[in-house]
Amino acid sequence: MTIKIAFTASRRPEAQEALQRLTRHYGQYDEEDAEVVVALGGDGSMLNAMRRRFDDRKPVYGMNRGTVGFLMNDFAEDNLIERINKAEKATLVPLRMTATDVNGEHFERLAINEVSLFRETAQSAKLRIRVDGNERMSELTCDGIMVATPAGSTAYNLSAHGPILPIGANLLALTPVSAFRPRRWRGALLRHDAKVEFEIVEPNRRPVAAAADNQEVRDIAKVFVTEDRSKPLTMLFDPGHALDERILREQFSF
Repeated sequence: MTIKIAFTASRRPEAQEALQRLTRHYGQYDEEDAEVVVALGGDGSMLNAMRRRFDDRKPVYGMNRGTVGFLMNDFAEDNLIERINKAEKATLVPLRMTATDVNGEHFERLAINEVSLFRETAQSAKLRIRVDGNERMSELTCDGIMVATPAGSTAYNLSAHGPILPIGANLLALTPVSAFRPRRWRGALLRHDAKVEFEIVEPNRRPVAAAADNQEVRDIAKVFVTEDRSKPLTMLFDPGHALDERILREQFSF
């Protein structure tokens, strides 16, 4: 069965070469006319392709022409239509970040992997944390903190020693980055529908930036994070290599 495909690729030479070969073989449609989007590159390319799907919700099938490629399928030029037809679906629910800066301006961004806060200067960040309206920590001194989705739990969250969350676990990881006080706090597991609020203590003296994946807002005063189930995304994986299987394997890797 023929499928209308929109190919998108990173600037890496390997991805651009693959783009030329695949479009000659399978044709090329605009993303608005396509039935499926095929992303060529690394995980960054996959996330960029996914972000453009918040409105049309078209599925995205990635092929690795980058480095890590955790979110990607193996690259092969042949049998692409058959692979897409047989692919397993993974549904991702993004986080919505609402940030208010020190001037009172509001910003809204969506994140597939995580919403993160980081100090902007040599001064440590000081944060007040509320969950579902209840104060859980009056002051955390740290380099930063993040709220990670299951899909993002194997990304920066894992590098910060946060937990790996299976897809479908209905959990979020709240993970500090270089916590200084309380030094032994390692974070928390939250329900997927938790409403997390961060208030910056001394925001002018200790400036903090917030980012929804790679979309940064600087000099923030407050950040509100919650799940947005109105914007689900669909990723496609070859049978036996679905995202939940990859996350499970990651938990047993060294």
